[in-house]
Parts: sequence; C-alpha cells; structure tokens
Amino acid sequence: MLDLGRLRALHAVSVHGSVAAAATALGYTPSAVSQQIAKLERETRTTLLERQGRGVALTEEARHLAATAQQLLAIVERAETTLEERRGQPTGRLAIGAFATAARGLLPGVLAELGRRHPGLDARMTEVDPHLSIDLVARGMIDLAVAHDWDIAPLPAPEGVEQAVIGDDLCDLLVPEGHPLAARASVRREDLAGQRWICQPPGTVCHDWLVRTLRAAGCEPELAHQAEEYHTQVALVAAGLGIAMIPRLGRGALPAGVVAVTLDPVPKRRLYALWRTGAARRPAITATVGALRGHWVRVGADASA
Repeated sequence: MLDLGRLRALHAVSVHGSVAAAATALGYTPSAVSQQIAKLERETRTTLLERQGRGVALTEEARHLAATAQQLLAIVERAETTLEERRGQPTGRLAIGAFATAARGLLPGVLAELGRRHPGLDARMTEVDPHLSIDLVARGMIDLAVAHDWDIAPLPAPEGVEQAVIGDDLCDLLVPEGHPLAARASVRREDLAGQRWICQPPGTVCHDWLVRTLRAAGCEPELAHQAEEYHTQVALVAAGLGIAMIPRLGRGALPAGVVAVTLDPVPKRRLYALWRTGAARRPAITATVGALRGHWVRVGADASA
C-alpha cells in the first residue's frame, strides 16, 4: 500500500517545482522530502525524479502518480472536514498563505486569537504572493489564502475555490518632504506625469497595477527604483529618490521626510480569504474567516486614521 505522506511529498514537488520549495511548503527539510521520494521510488519500483541541471524534474510516471495523489489528498480532506464538522470545533492543522503586508499587519493578531480561542487548532502561516497563493489553495497545498486585488485588476478565483471579502485597503501617494506635490491637499492621477517612481519588481500584482493605472491616465511611468518590501520603498522616498504609491496596511508610521498625499480617486485593493469548496464546512475555515474580518475592523480603521 502506498504511503500517503510520501504521496504528499511527491505532490508538493509537482506543485512547487523543486524539492527545496516543496520542503518549505510542507514544513520539512529538503533532505526529509528527498528521503520520502526515494522511499516512494522503492515502493513503486519506479524512477520519479530525474536530474535536470541543478534541479530535478518529474518523470512521466511521477506526473501521473502526483495527479492521483491530489485526488487522494482531496478525499482525505473531505474525511477530515466531516470529522471536524461533527466535533463542532476547529481542530487539526490549518495552512494559511498570506501576502507580505497582510502577514505583517493582519495575521499576527488573527493567529494569536485563534490560538487562544481554539487550542485544538494548529494554524500556520506562510508568506506567499497573492496570485501564487490562490493556485496553492486550488491544488491543496494550503488550506486558506489571504490575497488581494486592485480596483482595475480583479482577482480570479478558479473553479472549486470560494472566497469572502475581508475589507478594503486604501493607498496613498508618498512623496519626499519639499516635493512640489507635498503641499497639495489631493492629487489626480493625470498630475503624475514626469515623476520618478519607486515600485515593486515586474510580475508582482502591485507593479502591474501601478503601470496600468498610470498608463490609463495617459502617463508612461519612469520606474527609477524597484524593491519588493514597502518599507524599502518608503526609505527610498525619504531619501528623495522618487515617489511611490503605498497601501496603508502594514505600512506603519511614516519616517521624517516623507509626506502622504491623498489621491483622487483614492486607489484601493480588496482583501479576500479563499479556500477550497470541499473544505467550506470545516469549522477551522469558518473561525479563521471570522477572525480575519473581526481584526480587519480594527486594523482597517487604524490604517485609515
């Protein structure tokens, strides 16, 4: 009989594309994942991974086995959901994926509340890009994702994934003190032509949103500096190296030398919780979504102050 834990390891490698990434998602070491795959190869008398440069690739047999593993894991999830539902209490492990500012500004309070109120629930968080986290939910690698979209770029939810709105995160224009826009009560997007911008790297949701927003207003952005962390972007603004559009969630107090200016209309991104339809009845999902919404009432109000 095939071992479910080893099938889970193979499935994780197929989803994440490498042993190291699968290990991070599962909370194991790369060595432990490799051992699980090696044991599965011996059990099945089949080569499952092949060396490809510095990494590995799944063989054709491994891809078929990983697809079957996904179906088996879905069956196990339904069984666990039924048991948890019958107990009426959130229990077991809940893997949560959250984008960076939610991981910093929202999830600490949520995870602490879940730990206090539901001691039988083992909620664990991993920081994940919003678009990647949705795919991980759909594939069964995480149980719940906290993701976001922007007003001009709606978040797609694939078949078999449900979602609930958590709240709206507003965005400000940050400029250096002494900048011509710093004294303005508000700024329209059409007024932003010719500025040097600080933003996230290409391929991220926020980068794509900034470029699309400015182009829609007739401005071709000059992207002078690119950094993943918003705190790094704020530091670059403070140094007088450009301007940036920064959401309020997780931003914290602005340092000296940085001025927040209201944009008209105010850009916003909407926060969502997403989970698989098969786990919708799970009390852990219900409790976590409730905690996310409850904490957003406070966090969102603080960010808007």
